[in-house]
Amino acid sequence: MPVLIALLGIAVAAYIWAQRASRARDVMGDVSDMANDVRLAARRFGFRRNTNIHPVESIEDPQLAIAAIATAFLELDDLPTAEDRQRLTVQLRANLRANEDEAQEMEILGRWFMTECGGAEPAIARISRKLYKLGGAEQMAPLMAVLKGATVSELTQKQRDALEDITRALRVR
Repeated sequence: MPVLIALLGIAVAAYIWAQRASRARDVMGDVSDMANDVRLAARRFGFRRNTNIHPVESIEDPQLAIAAIATAFLELDDLPTAEDRQRLTVQLRANLRANEDEAQEMEILGRWFMTECGGAEPAIARISRKLYKLGGAEQMAPLMAVLKGATVSELTQKQRDALEDITRALRVR
């Protein structure tokens, strides 16, 4: 009887180990898929990362900067829900005249820019300054249209502070 219990224990341990290894393979596949998504989105928008320059400084399209700011804006307090992301996609499509694929790729690149900046708050400040360099204060209207449509609840304190940073960076009075 003890031998049977030991064999059963070994079989259960082997099964658990195999499941754990399978999950690790799945996670690695997901990570490589995410990296590939960022690479493909960057290629679609003609984004090229230059050495010794922060990726945000390589942005040449104001729409990409707007999408990056909007993505970071939604993540200021907590990770956005699926509904929040869907609203953002709809707003990018409507206000930036992008199709579904372009809007999703803008979000992917925007999230990557945010992580390269070290979080949502530094990303908003840095990308807002870049947006001003790309298009000046005229970019405030499309950015605000996207942000207004993407947020349905009352703004948090961090979001209000971010709006002040944006207006300061875009030199809007």
